[in-house]
Amino acid sequence: MGARIRKLRTERGLTLAQLAAAAGVSSGLISQVERDLADPSLETLRKIAKVLDLPLFSLFQEPDAAVVAVVRQDKRMLVRSPTGGVTYTRVSPGHGRLEVLEGRLEPGGSSAAEPWSHPSEECVLVLRGRLVVEVSGIEHALEEGDSCYFDSALPHRYLNPGAEPVDFLITATPPSY
Repeated sequence: MGARIRKLRTERGLTLAQLAAAAGVSSGLISQVERDLADPSLETLRKIAKVLDLPLFSLFQEPDAAVVAVVRQDKRMLVRSPTGGVTYTRVSPGHGRLEVLEGRLEPGGSSAAEPWSHPSEECVLVLRGRLVVEVSGIEHALEEGDSCYFDSALPHRYLNPGAEPVDFLITATPPSY
């Protein structure tokens, strides 16, 4: 991922310092990310993607898209949130018009500090536990096996107010995190 960020930054004519300043992070962090010496948080990746004017998960796209792609569980891309206690692994291969993510939200955690939006459609399926999906300020409580579909252009986030972790699956089209 670091090489991809470096390539995108240089294609846009940005210096390392310019990208760092625009993303609100240190130049040292960007340098470490570009050299694959640091794993950036989900929030840092969102900021970098916004500066580069890209959907977040396009930073993870594979350059050579296969017609049939197998994603091995032990080879999935992992993304963590710095504060919310959420982790995502990419189930889909990282190219195409559909993104599939497996998420885990720790007790008391949230997918984002504040609801946010992106130009997609999204569906979440609870695999284990209880999940609250907040869309436009309205909370929708989901139990294991329940799903929720919504327009991701509406401000949204996922919450786990319970005492146990919740596992869920997200599909988004087009990918635009």
